[in-house]
Amino acid sequence: QVQLVESGGGLVQAGGSLRLSCAASGSIFSINAMGWYRQAPGKQRELVAAITSGGSTNYADSVKGRFTISRDNAKNTVYLQMNSLKPEDTAVYYCNAAAVGDYWGQGTQVTVSS
Repeated sequence: QVQLVESGGGLVQAGGSLRLSCAASGSIFSINAMGWYRQAPGKQRELVAAITSGGSTNYADSVKGRFTISRDNAKNTVYLQMNSLKPEDTAVYYCNAAAVGDYWGQGTQVTVSS
């Protein structure tokens, strides 16, 4: 079992920045990759960014050049630095850990005002 606790969401004006954190605990040795997904009202959940245990990263086209995913292995924490935020980035952001199964955090709201 893996437990994920997210933090760092909030309200920000367009052009601003936020950093999301996701702290993992439990069977962290089983995690192959971690990522951030988001779900806006009326839309499907979509991948925003992911990082593998080897450090490889990938991003949705809509966030490339603006968002950066990183991790601190000592703290078992993954971060999502979000810069140049746009109103269309407004969504609930979920942390995901891909292990033997898929694990999800509780979600954190990000609201970008125009």
